[in-house]
This record gives sequence, C-alpha cells and structure tokens, in this order.
Amino acid sequence: MRCAVLICGVEDEWTDLNSASGGQAMTEISAWVRKWREAGKMLPGGEELDNAAKAKTIRPGPDGPVVTDGPYLELKEVVGGFLVLETDDIDEAVAIAATWPALRGSTSIEVRPVIE
Repeated sequence: MRCAVLICGVEDEWTDLNSASGGQAMTEISAWVRKWREAGKMLPGGEELDNAAKAKTIRPGPDGPVVTDGPYLELKEVVGGFLVLETDDIDEAVAIAATWPALRGSTSIEVRPVIE
C-alpha cells in the first residue's frame, strides 16, 4: 500500500530548520529519510515545498481558468512537504510518520492512502 505523508504546519515555525541554528533538525530529518529509504519503506519523489506565498492557485472563472497569487485561502497552516511510503497497511505508515523528527510546535502529519 502506498501512502502520501503530508507535512503541515505554520511556515514561520520552520524558518529555524533552514537556518544555521536549525542545522541539527535538518541533520535529523536527513537521517530519518535515509533510514526509511534504506528500509525500503520510502519511495522516491517526496519533496520539501517552497513558501506558500510563491504559490499560484488556479480556479474556474466565468471566462476560463483564473490564476491568483498565493494559496487559495488565507491559512496559517500549509503543506510544507510530502513523502510517499510503501507499507503493508495504513497503520504501518502512521507508525513510521509518527517518528518524523521535526514533529513539534504546529507541525502535523497527515497520512493518506494513495488510490491504486
């Protein structure tokens, strides 16, 4: 079973993860990813996403698609990245995702089965 793991939270809280003071957190995340890739549980294709302010949203409009800057809604929490796991069932995916090393503050992890 493939499961998408969505890493969500308030972007401002993640700033330290990308700074010199957050180097330890990024080292822990890299080790976590390496562990689950080597175990054959993490599939290629997961990515860290850029700031939501750089996003574009496409919605239907009366004369065709309308493109706007930023996320669709004013949100505090956004998706900051995603991973894809290959597990026996969703419970195993949840158990793996629950060990995400940066699970603190507003960060939440959503695990969702991928439709096969």
